Amino acid sequence: MPIIHFLNVKQGDCSIIEHGSGRVTVIDVCNAGPIDIVSETVDASFAKREKGIAGNFKQKEYPVNPVSYLKKHGIDSVFRFVATHPDMDHLDGIKHFFETFEPSNFWDTNNNEEKTFEEGSPFNQEDWDFYKSLRDATSDIAVKRLTLHSGARGKYYNQTEEGKGGGDGLSILAPTPELVTNANECGDYNDCSYVILYRCNGLKVVFGGDSHDETWEHILKTHEEDVSDIDLLIAPHHGRDSGRSYDFLDVLKPKMTFFGNANSEHLAYDKWNTRKLAFITNNQAGCMIADGEDKTGMDIYVTHEPFAKSANPFTYYSEIHKAYFYKSLAKARAKSAS
Repeated sequence: MPIIHFLNVKQGDCSIIEHGSGRVTVIDVCNAGPIDIVSETVDASFAKREKGIAGNFKQKEYPVNPVSYLKKHGIDSVFRFVATHPDMDHLDGIKHFFETFEPSNFWDTNNNEEKTFEEGSPFNQEDWDFYKSLRDATSDIAVKRLTLHSGARGKYYNQTEEGKGGGDGLSILAPTPELVTNANECGDYNDCSYVILYRCNGLKVVFGGDSHDETWEHILKTHEEDVSDIDLLIAPHHGRDSGRSYDFLDVLKPKMTFFGNANSEHLAYDKWNTRKLAFITNNQAGCMIADGEDKTGMDIYVTHEPFAKSANPFTYYSEIHKAYFYKSLAKARAKSAS
């Protein structure tokens, strides 16, 4: 431990943290409906054979189901679930997910979003209704709902039972109450998204949610030292360009960035390339796993064998991670987590 999984879940988000404490955090969910065992078996076998064409490894056509993925990795319960913000590509399948894993804690924002779905929508009304029942405290499911803001301190997520620093190493960088209020007033909920810094073994990982410019203005003003020279970035808004500023990359300088799925013309490749920052995408790699057990750095694994082989002819299969070794990253900075 720690082990971080960034799943290939269509054009949505789902990240998993296996903490050294034994607790599990899941940040967002997508493609988590009831499992179709037949189609998953077909997809997995095809994905193993697919060689990719001209760098396009086509893995977004073969998404995983987070429910089956977690079970395959021997995870039967989830301690905390974080809904970064109320977009359905971060909540798709939440009802089935909660019924399966019964998370003890639910991190949410005090948003006022309302949704209805027309026939043919890729999302289900029952997932939104279930999320809303959690948000509005009308659900029968016993879960502790927390609405945390930038700088929050609390037992287990960044404090021990005795109130000392540490816990599971999670620091809330955003949102602030003001960002949530502004999002509710304008109806654009990206800037009320959670942004979370995870620290363990001296490594720093930032989960960007769908954060936009106002969020990063706050983070760089308030938490610049914390987010300087990080090891891994889960790209904000899946790595889409979105007409936004990427100046925050000049501070974060991530050793590696994980992009989600989107059409290539919508991904902000040039913002990373011009800064000579490394990245890989779900479409290339399938699911990506970062293992920070070695205190000198982080090992990256991917589930798509042809992509691993294209980058590393000496790749090997890890039974623990159920994925192929991609590369090792030296730790971005030697400062220990506090």
